[in-house]
Parts: sequence; structure tokens; C-alpha cells
Amino acid sequence: MLIGYARVSTADQNLDLQVDALRSAGCERIFSDRTSGARADRPGMREALDFAREGDVLVVWKLDRSSRSLGHLVETVQSLERCGIGFRSLTEMMDTNRPEASAIFPIFAALCSVERSLVRERTMAGLQAARQRGRVGGRPRLFTAEKKRAAARLLANGTPPRDVANVLGISVPTLYRGLPVSQRATLAEAA
Repeated sequence: MLIGYARVSTADQNLDLQVDALRSAGCERIFSDRTSGARADRPGMREALDFAREGDVLVVWKLDRSSRSLGHLVETVQSLERCGIGFRSLTEMMDTNRPEASAIFPIFAALCSVERSLVRERTMAGLQAARQRGRVGGRPRLFTAEKKRAAARLLANGTPPRDVANVLGISVPTLYRGLPVSQRATLAEAA
């Protein structure tokens, strides 16, 4: 059985072109979504995949209607293959039931691997360049050097740790972690 899947990105876009093409291709059931392709949760796609059985073929008008990225496309097609379900794109004339498609998807998978490596490499290079310029990623520290000095003064005057933490806008565990080990031990003995 040919099972169609159509998707548009926004509610004001029209599915008619895709649905007509899928019907002309012989799709008996058509599922659809009106959501961004970047979203992982697409109910229409999930329904189509739940409906499909071994020997069926999932048909899309265009490759970008089915996947968020090349990597996602390869994952989807490999998942379908494991279930014995074919995949066909009308615009790109790609059909996994044809021998030439089985030669193309390993190339796609290799390209995805290279793409992931390049993205990782660029990310690491960017982080390194930022560190060299003195920028460090992550959340800003709440327990600054100034607050540590204030905490030391308040604690030395006998203010309870919970009150010190409240005044500084930090949690008690953050207060303890930010103090020198010797001061932590003194507070633990006093508690």
C-alpha cells in the first residue's frame, strides 16, 4: 500500500499541491501536518508510521517534507527499512525499492557523518577562540568574589549560613561550595 505524507510549515499554507500529487501517485491513505519541519514531534508523521506495515511504501512529495535534515532523513529511511517499509520521494524521483536508491543512502549516511564531524569541529574551534579571548561559556556565576567577601564578613559576625545565603540571593549549598575548605569545616562544627 502507498501511504502519503504531506507537510506545510504554517497554518496559512496550503496542502493541496502535495495531496494532489500523492493521490496521483496512487496513495490510498494520506497523513499530514501543519508544523515546522524543525519540530521533532509531528503527529501526522507519527500516525503514518504507526499505520504503515511491512511491504508498504511511505510517499512524500519532496524530501524536505519528511525530514528536518539529511541526518534525520537517513535515520527515517533506515528505520523504515528495518520495518520492511519502503520510501519514495516524488519530486526527487527517489525510491528505496529501486536498486539505485540502495546505493545512494549509504552515501547520504557518510555525508551525514562528515557533516556531524564538521559541525563538532567548528563548535570546538569557536569555543577555543572564545576562551582565548577570555569568554567562558555557561551560566554566569551567582556567587561572585564580592559576594564571597560579604559572606565571609557576615559569617564571621555570627550570621547563620541560611540567612547569609538569603541575603546574597544564593542557596545554602552554593554558599558552602564557594567557601574555603577551612571555613566550611568551621561552619560544620558550629552547626
